[in-house]
Amino acid sequence: MDEGTLLEWLVAPGDRVHRGDIVAVVDTEKSDIEVEVFEDGVVGELLVDPGELVPVGTPLARIEPVGDGAPRASGPAPEPAVVTPAQGPPRGLPTTERTAGRILSPVVRHLAEELHVDLRHLAGTGTGGVITRHDVEAAVEVPPAPPAPSDPTSVPASATVLAAPDRIRSSPYARRLARERGVELLVSGSGPGRAVLAADVPDAPAAPPTERAGGMREAIARSMARSKREIPHYYLQTTVDLEASMQWLRAQNDTRPVVERVLPAALLLKATANAAARHPGLNGRWEDGHLPSSDVHLGVAISLRGGGLVAPGIADADLLSLDELMAALRDLTQRARAGRVRQREWTDPTITVTNLGDLGVDAVWGVINPPQLAMVGFGAVHDAVVAVDGVPLVRPVVVASLAADHRASDGVEGAGFLARIADLLQDPVALARPADAHTGGATP
Repeated sequence: MDEGTLLEWLVAPGDRVHRGDIVAVVDTEKSDIEVEVFEDGVVGELLVDPGELVPVGTPLARIEPVGDGAPRASGPAPEPAVVTPAQGPPRGLPTTERTAGRILSPVVRHLAEELHVDLRHLAGTGTGGVITRHDVEAAVEVPPAPPAPSDPTSVPASATVLAAPDRIRSSPYARRLARERGVELLVSGSGPGRAVLAADVPDAPAAPPTERAGGMREAIARSMARSKREIPHYYLQTTVDLEASMQWLRAQNDTRPVVERVLPAALLLKATANAAARHPGLNGRWEDGHLPSSDVHLGVAISLRGGGLVAPGIADADLLSLDELMAALRDLTQRARAGRVRQREWTDPTITVTNLGDLGVDAVWGVINPPQLAMVGFGAVHDAVVAVDGVPLVRPVVVASLAADHRASDGVEGAGFLARIADLLQDPVALARPADAHTGGATP
């Protein structure tokens, strides 16, 4: 990404903020990014207005120490005059057709869903008619109860939806399906007492191609072309015996509710993260030279429902237990598909994993995501004949592949890395435990 449009400020001058707070939302070619602060303080001056298109690296605001009006940054304060849009329209005008009351940050959409506010008829007060968080909060009101139909046995075709889904008599599964499909619940359904059941939830409407989908594909093309042009890739693969891991995983999941079960993908991610902690030639960045990382921030390739691909990261993945990693994976996937990824989740990954096993492919050969040093790929877990102590047995296996930057490592280190992943997967009990930060995050 080279530039982005500031969609909305979630804070105002004088607001106190803490490290990790989300303060703004920026629109990029791939997603809306939630911008967070990295220090405690008080919001001083906002340097960029909503609707402005600015280059990466542009200061957006000043954060001042608590109780002190001086800027927190050392040295002279940056002059607001130097912070100008790269190619933006005049202030107060829509940036695109989507801006006129329709460009909504993920934070605003999520807040509207929580507060049961219908955004279709809400006028925005932000720059260019943008709907802001304050517009949603001001629109909150208790919806009137719907009038009872004259014929209680029928629901008119025009019967739409209450503003608050939880006030409709419906099953939890129906409400979840409606949220996942992006559709609304009917006032009445086919269940007992006219409750809405899962079978009553309409299918998701076909999503038309969007401007963002095209922009995302262009961004992917530029990044991958740069990768193949600048990075001398080398490739390795190995077949990993998963008998021990799958037996242990089945025994664990048999004792858990469905929502707490662990997917095989989580074991593969955990093994990759732990192995990366011991292989600095594969974990880090290449920026005017090799910059190994002592932390493992594991990027995960996630396909989006509207098309396209993103690879945000799970911080310190090697230090997480398997359950913590599974929870982080679920959360990251949901937020990525809802367009609610945080700034550091885009910028922090030190190595990325792509897993196409659910699509049935045997192996995947990745393209390194610059400036990272490696891409790990996993295919489908499938049964194969393997030799165990000279005896042919049918066991579950997976093909693990590595695409690595030859400037930072070579085939010897790459082979050792894949061998370590295979070894870790032979001891799932140890792999499931959180690692010790003082041992570089590697499970013994």
